[in-house]
Amino acid sequence: MKKVKVIKIDVDKCNGCRACEAICSAFHAEPKYSSTNPERSRIRVLWDPLRDIYVPVLAGEYTEAECNGRDIYTIDGKVYDECSFCRASCPSRDLFKDPDSGLPLKCDMCEEEPPLPEPLCVQWCLSDALTYEEREEEGEEEEKTDEMEIGLESLVKKHGAKAVNDTLARLAKE
Repeated sequence: MKKVKVIKIDVDKCNGCRACEAICSAFHAEPKYSSTNPERSRIRVLWDPLRDIYVPVLAGEYTEAECNGRDIYTIDGKVYDECSFCRASCPSRDLFKDPDSGLPLKCDMCEEEPPLPEPLCVQWCLSDALTYEEREEEGEEEEKTDEMEIGLESLVKKHGAKAVNDTLARLAKE
């Protein structure tokens, strides 16, 4: 059995306060809680003007390639592309990329040691638009890839293993 952790989103309850963005960015600041920068947040609240609702979107997996779809939507005179409500971090957009390093961001459910009872965005959501669910499903437990490994893989793909190794060796000497 593997443990599955899910943040459920009820857009009908979201009031667009963006408290989830603020606490997520503060949690991921260096040092923790030292600043709030929504660009570091692993959750973004988007506004859908057609239905006048707010849509919280969690950062998903990094994809190396752009998707094939390039549909354009015009809603109340504002133009949106297909990427507007996508969770992935990819080469074609900067929505879920760290503003300083450019590395992809992914929701990590605020996992740390000791573990939190539930992600901070859920704890800070006063309208209960975000709820946390943990359940067990058939299958093997996945090996967790941490942020450093994701970042290093991205750097190796962009600059090559030798350049990354040389830079790490130089930094280790400093």
